Amino acid sequence: MSKTIAIIGGGNLGISIAEGLTAGGFLSPSQITVTRRTTTLLQPLQQKGMQITSDNLAAAAGSEVILLAVKPFQIKEVIREIAPALTSDKLLISVVTGVSMQEMRSEIGIANSPALFRAMPNTAVAIRESMTCISHSGASQAQVEWVLELFNQVGRVVAIDEKLMDAATVLGACGTAYAMRYIRANIQGGIEIGFDAKTASLIAAQTVKGAAELLLQKGTHPEYEIDKVTTPKGCTIAGLNEMEHQGFSSSLIKGISASYVKIQADK
Repeated sequence: MSKTIAIIGGGNLGISIAEGLTAGGFLSPSQITVTRRTTTLLQPLQQKGMQITSDNLAAAAGSEVILLAVKPFQIKEVIREIAPALTSDKLLISVVTGVSMQEMRSEIGIANSPALFRAMPNTAVAIRESMTCISHSGASQAQVEWVLELFNQVGRVVAIDEKLMDAATVLGACGTAYAMRYIRANIQGGIEIGFDAKTASLIAAQTVKGAAELLLQKGTHPEYEIDKVTTPKGCTIAGLNEMEHQGFSSSLIKGISASYVKIQADK
């Protein structure tokens, strides 16, 4: 079931979604319209065959699916702007952090009632490796299946209760930065023990990718895989224990908690 889609907000995430969807072949470039106040920044998308415009209302009116990828402080104004196009036959998907479906519904108004979705992908959507969490309101089963399939094209997807969406933002979206910081530290450690930066970067990134794939493909627990490489009196357990002595796990958990508290405080 092919649909046209307007991505309102051609920033980093909006562009990543557009590129990911076309890379997977789920939508052709001609089915996607991306908006931004300064359209010159969207020229690379236009060269790929996508439509670009600064007119949010026109983009929404001409599309069956509207995906909001604006900043949180902009979303209410944008919804009011495109409200005339938000009819009951449309799908409205928000990837905006911290804005509930109830808040969106209150801005749309009683007269209009599109099916609502909240989706939290991460920037790996551009290479079709995102982890996307989705919740919905007022949607048919067919609409839910279509949205799940849409985000399945750009990675993995899981349907969750909306009350967990802030937690999903921290674990799945902020988590990309946490993983990058670990990889960066791994690279720095690799340089200290003798590798050049390029080689250390390759080893660190591929090792993390392989570790993640072990869990995803085999469905095992991290400790099970850890036990397989920690021999008695070996170098792995020595390193792990030193990391724990320095608060490795504790600092990561505290960081996740701090990000969650920040989202809650900003509401």
